[in-house]
Amino acid sequence: MIYTVTFNPALDYVVRMDRFRAGEVNRTASEELQLGGKGINVSTVLRNLGVENVALGFLAGFTGRALEDSLQKNGIQTDFIWLDTGLTRINVKIKGGDETEINGRGPDISGEALEAMFHKLDRLGEGDVLVVSGSIPATLPSDIYERILARLEGRGIRTVVDATRDLLCNVLPYKPFLIKPNNLELGEIFGRELKSDEEIRDCAAQLQQRGARNVLVSMAGDGSLLLDETGACHRLGVPKGKVLNSVGAGDSMVAGFLAGWLEKGGYAYAHRLGAAAGSATAFSDGLATGEEIRALLNTF
Repeated sequence: MIYTVTFNPALDYVVRMDRFRAGEVNRTASEELQLGGKGINVSTVLRNLGVENVALGFLAGFTGRALEDSLQKNGIQTDFIWLDTGLTRINVKIKGGDETEINGRGPDISGEALEAMFHKLDRLGEGDVLVVSGSIPATLPSDIYERILARLEGRGIRTVVDATRDLLCNVLPYKPFLIKPNNLELGEIFGRELKSDEEIRDCAAQLQQRGARNVLVSMAGDGSLLLDETGACHRLGVPKGKVLNSVGAGDSMVAGFLAGWLEKGGYAYAHRLGAAAGSATAFSDGLATGEEIRALLNTF
């Protein structure tokens, strides 16, 4: 089974208008409510591809109940920790010419709630996959990713980490199955601007030497590069299409990679399905459907 962890999930209130004017009354052309959080995105796209998974994390209040109800209606299993106080955050995404975002803080997570999460993770076993991704709330310890991977070490659980800088680098000794930095994040780790495939591959190889088994680097309009644990390097561009939305494209790539790897066990195919999923979401107003992803698969 695949499990995803979202420490600070959200309801994203997306409003569209011709133009947003600060300090004035603005009226929307349309609005919609989407589920937010990197792990939530991975769970959703996995389900869209027909892959069963369980969403873990922390929820609070009536907003948390709305988020969990939506996930369950979409066929996603949930096993959240419920917090006694606070509200699952609401993020406001204003699309009116330029894009403006107002992201909520989210509820405080107590030590007791964190310990309850550890107990849930203790149930994972041989062959399971755990995806941890995104930033962490200020109320959690900065080494939370390391503590999770250390707790799972030696139990045959494949871990996937999509995070930045120290959050990512500090888990490498625990040999995560997959890490997915983008090219800018990869450059930040090494304090340099990466301008060529050769430079990206070199930096990905260094992360492999430090423990990562597979390194998948997303590069927006320039495609993606996968350095797999056999030493093979896979390079893909992007299909033709109009980019409508960048939110969740990287998470979709992670979901597609895992779905492809589970389906056929090969890294080249996993990379193709991951790239198709990332592109399909970029070409959609929200997260891509399974049909949209499969339609792009043969374009690579």
